[in-house]
Amino acid sequence: MPKSKHQATELMPVLDMAGISVSFPGVKALDKAELTVYPGEVHGLVGENGAGKSTMIKVLAGVYSADEGIVSLGKETYKNLSPASVHAAGVRFIHQELHLVPHFTVAESVFMGQEISGRFGLDKRTMNARAETFLHKTLNAHISPRTLIRDLGTAERKLVQIARALIDGQAKLVVFDEPTAPLTSGEVDQLFAAIAGLKSKGIAMIYVSHYLSEITSICDRVTVLRNGKTVKVFNKVSDQITDPMIAAMVGREIADMFPEKENTPKTKLFEVKGLSGASFSQVNFEVAAGEVIGIAGLIGSGREELIDTIYGLLPKTDGQMTLKGKAYVPKRPAMAVKAGVALVPRDRRNDGLVLDQLVVDNINLASLEEVSTALMEKRGFAKYRAETMADQLDLRPRNVTTIPRLLSGGNQQKVVLGRWLVKGGDLFILDEPTIGVDVGAKVEIYALIRKLAAQGSAVIVSSGDPVELLGLTDRIMVLRRGHSEVSHDAVDLTVDSLIALTTGGSLGTAK
Repeated sequence: MPKSKHQATELMPVLDMAGISVSFPGVKALDKAELTVYPGEVHGLVGENGAGKSTMIKVLAGVYSADEGIVSLGKETYKNLSPASVHAAGVRFIHQELHLVPHFTVAESVFMGQEISGRFGLDKRTMNARAETFLHKTLNAHISPRTLIRDLGTAERKLVQIARALIDGQAKLVVFDEPTAPLTSGEVDQLFAAIAGLKSKGIAMIYVSHYLSEITSICDRVTVLRNGKTVKVFNKVSDQITDPMIAAMVGREIADMFPEKENTPKTKLFEVKGLSGASFSQVNFEVAAGEVIGIAGLIGSGREELIDTIYGLLPKTDGQMTLKGKAYVPKRPAMAVKAGVALVPRDRRNDGLVLDQLVVDNINLASLEEVSTALMEKRGFAKYRAETMADQLDLRPRNVTTIPRLLSGGNQQKVVLGRWLVKGGDLFILDEPTIGVDVGAKVEIYALIRKLAAQGSAVIVSSGDPVELLGLTDRIMVLRRGHSEVSHDAVDLTVDSLIALTTGGSLGTAK
């Protein structure tokens, strides 16, 4: 591999994980994997689900012991780490989940577990002052230390979480694990500003994310894992490495990500005329059997509200919908399901899954009448249906008696899709179907979506990813400020022209 600027100056790495191997029963999670991080750099760690990212981080955290390999933190070398030794070496972890107590103040949260005591108990004055100074000077955050956590926005809570990890001033390496998953785009910018502040102080960071645009915008170098091995290190990062990075992650070129689109005669199945509702008005479009239509639009364009109205989650204020030639007026989701409409929601964890109920039960949730007699469930048949679907979806692991909470994002999404594939339907609505899903799982989900269309269903895909819409759909309807534009054939659009349409820019629509 080519030497980086850090290697060229022989700067001692903050972290050097060399030849790391970890095996579980029947699975080699890491196979002589490598990861080197230098002071003051933001180092991206990417790979599809199951590539070994989580295992690598857990070895670093002292949660897993490596079967082979060594870990060096500064001048110290370890065969195996413990959480205590990792913390003493200055490694800190910022997890995706916030784990903050809602009724604590900001200062109490920052100093939780490391409180400052005075003669008469907790020294709240000093804690308040130090928390406020740290948040302002280190993270560029103006947050009152007396504010309750429950009164903060998600991004502010993330900054408090970071402050809690770094307040002791001993951090040399900070690991960010999917830190932007719960954040909006504006909140992401706030987090990135904080990361830049840490970088300016010489703190090294490992940044784990499925969002490759974040990787290319914030990272100095990137390590790619595939099947437990380090397959590529990018020592120069820019937008131009996105396609090679994806190819390294999945072992194939980006052009191969999307299945071929079948051009077959289509009969109109669902139509919207002059539909108005919360945040959108006078929307018109139609989708035919065997067709995948995309809905594009920025946050606030009305895209989410339109989907919720079609599914009966929100009421319409005007206009008509027609399904299979008949008036379609869903006043609640149950009416939509009865009419043959299925929704894969944008927030699968909260709206699409019962996280602590078995996969078999989640898959059969929409078709209980088919796996029960009177008040008794036909458990064997329910399990058979779920296992058959798990095979079709390549669910990993195949065990349908596990719970979705333990599955990766891509496999959670497969469970939601499996529920509706078992149930069947005429119109499938997929709202951000691959958000938070790794590239390899995206390829599998794209193939499932095109298979639905090939079997005669009409499919609506609402997505904020222009590459996804262009590669997956037949036509794209753009929403801008709540109003629909004329639908465009996807083949006639480029990424630039689609972005221009969604933002009101001046680029043309044709290639």
